[in-house]
Amino acid sequence: QVQLVESGGGLVQAGGSLRLSCAASGRTLSSYAMGWFRQAPGKERGFVAAISWSGDTTSYADSVKGRFTISRDNAKNTVYLQMRSLKPEDTAVYYCAAARTGWGKDPNLFGYWGQGTQVTVSS
Repeated sequence: QVQLVESGGGLVQAGGSLRLSCAASGRTLSSYAMGWFRQAPGKERGFVAAISWSGDTTSYADSVKGRFTISRDNAKNTVYLQMRSLKPEDTAVYYCAAARTGWGKDPNLFGYWGQGTQVTVSS
């Protein structure tokens, strides 16, 4: 079983940048597809980005395409989400997730989740 811990969240002004990290323990991440999701107050958890186990294929929500970049370093057992040109509507708790089989935009495909890290973007 894999355990995931997110870090890197915080308060940033609109237009700023943050890089989130997701460190794994318990199992090597190289066997898992990885995803980032976010949940704002009063809203459902939504897809942000995902990356295949090899890192060759990525997918993004339309709302973050061109601004966010997901990447992984399997040697460090870590996945990243580089966020640029942040907007107040990006404010949410960001969750890292791992999928042992299959991957995509559906959170139900991901069986392992971190506790989340808060990102707040001020206007």
